[in-house]
Amino acid sequence: MDQAQIEIEVIGSLSQIAPDDWDSCACPEAADGGRPIDPFTTHRFLSALEDSGSVGRGTGWQPQYLTAYLDGMLIACAPLYAKSHSQGEYIFDHNWAHAYERAGGRYYPKLQIAVPHTPATGRRFLVRPGYDEIGQSALVQGAVQLAADNQLSSLHVTFCTEQEAAAGEKMGLMARASQQFHWLNDSYADFNAFLASLSSRKRKNIRKERAQANGFGGDIHVLTGDRIEPGHWDAFWEFYQDTGARKWGSPYLTRQFFEQAQAHLRDDLALVLAERNGRWVAGALNVIGRNTLFGRYWGCIEHHPCLHFELCYYRAIDFAIAQGMTRVEAGAQGEHKLARGYLPTQTHSLHWVADPGFAGAIANYLRAEREAVADEIEILTEYGPFRKPQVEEQQ
Repeated sequence: MDQAQIEIEVIGSLSQIAPDDWDSCACPEAADGGRPIDPFTTHRFLSALEDSGSVGRGTGWQPQYLTAYLDGMLIACAPLYAKSHSQGEYIFDHNWAHAYERAGGRYYPKLQIAVPHTPATGRRFLVRPGYDEIGQSALVQGAVQLAADNQLSSLHVTFCTEQEAAAGEKMGLMARASQQFHWLNDSYADFNAFLASLSSRKRKNIRKERAQANGFGGDIHVLTGDRIEPGHWDAFWEFYQDTGARKWGSPYLTRQFFEQAQAHLRDDLALVLAERNGRWVAGALNVIGRNTLFGRYWGCIEHHPCLHFELCYYRAIDFAIAQGMTRVEAGAQGEHKLARGYLPTQTHSLHWVADPGFAGAIANYLRAEREAVADEIEILTEYGPFRKPQVEEQQ
């Protein structure tokens, strides 16, 4: 097919494109009314970020959505942003920025294909079925050309799929490996079946933690869809502000984002709230994909031992098993997740740097980093909580 027929356009707002058009590339599997594989790249989720002011003017995330048309039909698109900092990305390039600027260059602004504030793996080159190769190629070429034409330092594609990483590398981008902790469902019938797969010591520790957490003096509620009410977001906003202030200095999402969530995203969400003495005291927010539950935010206004583990990790496992989901992605960082059944998993990103010398230095760094990440995953997996096949244990 003639590549010249493809027209690349950049739009500054998702209001300029029909939801059905965008989603025909972002989540074609949901056309029958089912869940999208990746809820974060849907028109409704990205619009909620934009309409709430969580991206846009003053945030350092300026939308530059990339679209590719063939004979007037949208065949591919990407959530592209001009970035004036490296916050809210979770695959860190701060050291690159400092080195670039010490050498006399200007690292910011840069271009980022990503879901803002969201360290969750998913497709970043959103292509209509049947146009995979030319769609991906058009988006990569279009994004690189946009960076070059505007004399920007770099382009970054974060938390892309393994397939996209391989394809992007063939197109001249640099691949980077990182790691997160994910829980994998080995066809468990229930939580006890999952526990049975663990070593005796880890199994006993989780039972102890769950008993301690559930003895906090209140009740835990898992809410989805119409069971989520506006008042729940008032409580969760308090939790989110507390966590955001401690982790990032200020929250990434605005209060208005949770109003957008109530209006447009409730069916995509599982909100786990702890109630004590008639008051919400802690909560965890999960986003529901077709096969994956994505853990996103946690916060509390009262500290109770192990309640964090219960709301964020164990209730997520319960939910995933009940819904027949294959995995739980527990977000960025946190080796403490290992003891709770979440294993290290490789994640992927792609990078293009305009300066050839600096790009060469980064390529050397990334090769060494990939080896280190692979070694770390191997070591951590060996120390995981699961029973060794050859070891007989007392139940």
